[in-house]
Amino acid sequence: MTKPNDLLPEGLEDRLPLEAARITAAMRACLDVLGAHGYDRVRPPLLEFEASLAGRMAGAVTGEGRAMFRFVDPASLRTLALRSDMTPQIGRIAATSLATAPRPLRLAYCGDTVVIKASQLDPARERLQLGAELIGADSVAAAGEAVMLAIEALKAAGLTGISVDFTLPDLVDTLAEKAFSLDPEQIEAVRRELDTKDAGGLKAAGGAAYLPLLYATGPFAAALAALRDVDAGGALKSRLDGLEAIAAHIGDAARITLDPTERHGFEYQSWFGFTLYAEGLRRAAGRGGTYRIAGSNEPATGFTLYLDRLADIAPQPEAKPLIWLPFGHDRTAAAALRAGGARTLSQLAEAEDPAMLGCTHILTDGGPTELEPGA
Repeated sequence: MTKPNDLLPEGLEDRLPLEAARITAAMRACLDVLGAHGYDRVRPPLLEFEASLAGRMAGAVTGEGRAMFRFVDPASLRTLALRSDMTPQIGRIAATSLATAPRPLRLAYCGDTVVIKASQLDPARERLQLGAELIGADSVAAAGEAVMLAIEALKAAGLTGISVDFTLPDLVDTLAEKAFSLDPEQIEAVRRELDTKDAGGLKAAGGAAYLPLLYATGPFAAALAALRDVDAGGALKSRLDGLEAIAAHIGDAARITLDPTERHGFEYQSWFGFTLYAEGLRRAAGRGGTYRIAGSNEPATGFTLYLDRLADIAPQPEAKPLIWLPFGHDRTAAAALRAGGARTLSQLAEAEDPAMLGCTHILTDGGPTELEPGA
């Protein structure tokens, strides 16, 4: 019977064996891919001083920083915070402990994050975040590597129907400076109307020249061609050439689309951002792009995968046989079975039923023997 004190806070939940197995399998598969490509894993702490954590990345105070749990450390009497995003921590490590390490520096990470309040679309307040950061490079080559690495990791986790949506987070700023000039107070209004895809509102905000951006979306080749037409003056040529090179690097590994004005989730990114999707997943599987690390201003490229979401559609790992070890069993034989990857369960009481406990085999003098029904 559930007691009131047994209830979990809103947005938090237990992960039971089958679901936990999917999450663990997806995590191992993704980390294996990152490791195989030379990304070394780091493990930053769950808690940090709030000033360091919130200030490490531009926009953190108004974005994720405002969502962090805070409390006073009894030891230092300074304010601590529970991380709501691991990316700023990777930036801190790169700028401090690994400041003299050769660049580009490739780091991988995986850990839990917590937010005070989640969105209606994603009510979870605790999330398992996995990602990779390429520190010291935000070039086209770095972006191409990050996107392909993310695609490969998703496929290793068992996801199919992968698609990638490109965006240009600094598009409005670039055009306002070089081609379609706007007053400083107009820029945010134009961004807002582009976010809502409101043609009338865009005109009213003084952004009539930006109307073609609303239609430069969709399958990559057609959307890029439409965006090149917008960029008749050459203000975006280098960026669009970069997008084309990244798309060529991906090839047919994933479906590619383009939404150049998409900003949600790209508060930190500079010239390039991307969102990952997979068949059967209602929300994004991950996001990434290029950015600058606050404090050091070092360029970087990376991505984050949302492991909890992936586990919703990731295949269930094949269950290994569970071998019952009765009283007096051969311990050397049992150890050899475990060393070979088998799972064992030792008998603790006479009345235990191995079949009820999920065992499929029993260890006998001749080795593992399949349990007979009703045994």
